[in-house]
Amino acid sequence: MKTQSGIDLSSYRSEGFIGRYQRLIKDTVIPYQYSVLCDKAKGAEKSHVIQNFINAAKAVRGEDVGDGFYGMVFQDSDAAKWIEAAAYSLHRFPDKDLEVTVDGLIDIIANAQDEDGYLDTYFTVKDKDKRWKNLLEGHELYCSGHMMEAACAYYEATGKRKLLDVMLKNAAHIYDVFIKQAHEGCPGHPEVELGLMKMYRLTGDKKCLELAEHFINTRGTDPDFFRRERASRDWTVWENNAEDNSYQQSGVPLRQAENATGHAVRAVYLYTAMADLSSQNSDRELFEACRRLWNSITRKQMYITGGIGSTVLGEAFSVDYDLPSDTAYAETCASIGLMFFASRMLENEVRGEYADVMETAFYNTVLAGMQLDGKRFFYVNPLEVVPGISGVSPTHRHDLPERPQWYACACCPPNVARLISSLGKYAYGENGDTAFCHLFAGGSVKFRNGMSFTCKTAYPYGFDVTYDIKKGGRLAVRIPAWSGTYGVKLCGKEISPEIKDGYCYIDVADGDTVALTLDGSPRFAYASTKIPQLSGKTAVCRGPLVYCFEGADNGGDVLSISLVGGGKISAGEYDEALLCGTTKLTVQALRRTAGDSLYSFTAPDTAECEAVAVPYYTWGNRGVNQMRVWMDEKDSPIVRK
Repeated sequence: MKTQSGIDLSSYRSEGFIGRYQRLIKDTVIPYQYSVLCDKAKGAEKSHVIQNFINAAKAVRGEDVGDGFYGMVFQDSDAAKWIEAAAYSLHRFPDKDLEVTVDGLIDIIANAQDEDGYLDTYFTVKDKDKRWKNLLEGHELYCSGHMMEAACAYYEATGKRKLLDVMLKNAAHIYDVFIKQAHEGCPGHPEVELGLMKMYRLTGDKKCLELAEHFINTRGTDPDFFRRERASRDWTVWENNAEDNSYQQSGVPLRQAENATGHAVRAVYLYTAMADLSSQNSDRELFEACRRLWNSITRKQMYITGGIGSTVLGEAFSVDYDLPSDTAYAETCASIGLMFFASRMLENEVRGEYADVMETAFYNTVLAGMQLDGKRFFYVNPLEVVPGISGVSPTHRHDLPERPQWYACACCPPNVARLISSLGKYAYGENGDTAFCHLFAGGSVKFRNGMSFTCKTAYPYGFDVTYDIKKGGRLAVRIPAWSGTYGVKLCGKEISPEIKDGYCYIDVADGDTVALTLDGSPRFAYASTKIPQLSGKTAVCRGPLVYCFEGADNGGDVLSISLVGGGKISAGEYDEALLCGTTKLTVQALRRTAGDSLYSFTAPDTAECEAVAVPYYTWGNRGVNQMRVWMDEKDSPIVRK
């Protein structure tokens, strides 16, 4: 069953947990991140993003470029993602002052566009002659893709065309280079394909669709391209290995791809575009490749938190079942990209597993990527942290015990902002006669097919979800795979709805009420025995939330704690004062006490205790301390008389 992904955000009014996060983005994150882009945030890494565009405009006019270009080759994309986040926020919270700020930035960006439509500050400022000569590392297409997404979002939010027209001109330039002039190659970092598909759907410009098809159909057909390109130039950005086709996802034509490989963010951005195109063109062969890649990720290479990309070496997938907790990479952007991929898979077929993964990635890794106050961010999301080792040891330097304010490579913070602001697009979908509820998001929503309802829920801490139907039709609500039991009532009466592929389907009329009750029992989770690092370990979860154990709740030390196999696990009361509102879990456990020797032949003392867990997304908000998701599991040796 094909479904249209997402809704018009102007028709969605969020409430509850999601609404609070979206207000945080509006009130704190968007202003803070703009101050970073302007180099005005105290203590944050220098960004120079806006100044780069100002300097590029000078270069276009033949003027002196002042302090030149600063930052990563893809620095422009930070501005694009900020504009996109602001646009999504404007749907929910109209704000004239914010709109004026965005308009001013768009004016600066438009002035940096060259006459032929080219737009990229790195090459405009640094070296015009190097344009399109380093697709492997140059990120020109990547930056264009993000700016295209921003242009579409801002037009949909405000009706203003300036950035959209800039990017249509940019797309025409790219079309001229890669289609008319037949320039070889495809993006080193996929992303433009996503932007082109959005531009096509919004404007109907067939050049955008043709370009997206070209980049997807071309990729992997010439595995020698990046090597030849590298041999043709005497310069590089960061010495990417041009011969590593696995890393570049360019070793085979994409319709033949079997396994997710390489840089994790690039991979899921690419796979998202493939799924998007397969839906647009009803391309079954391309979709079957997407299915194989989806299974490769979610069944063999995904953390329990929805994190992907297990190694710091290249920010990449490694091999199947290699999922270490303490050296995990699990980049925030990769989980955001996994949500994109899941959403586009739902366009092709409505299956609960796609929304299950989308939910897991959001409530765990994505939310963990931002501090609860919206001012500090994680790039990397480990599942175990030990102060003194994490962030310090050469093998663990990337796994930081606390969130920095910003990064020189700052792709993740604005990505989190745009994802949270646009969550309605992922929570809901539709086709001609059905409204799909993929995620449980409180608020009111109107669908293009005429249906409308209000969703009331305290999710993810409450497990009752009520839909008050204003305009009826056919309602499809996901039953999460984690919910061992559930109940559905229609106008107060228990019903047994049609269940298909993880969704319950209910015909509803104006004024009806649908009440879904999910299983909020805390539960133990266990890993496949094929994951060597997790042998003999267990984790605890409740609803969509994966929990972790922090030193702050456990006497400063979680390393000495083991959970009792089959032991008691209970959820406390919701505490509004704890970590911006959360529920702790208490688990029957054992604590070992050993001597000070590095090794000993004397068995440690063992005592019963209670271990306390908090949701993973909240960790690292109470100072530097130990944290573990996966705990040793032991039978209790304590025998009571």
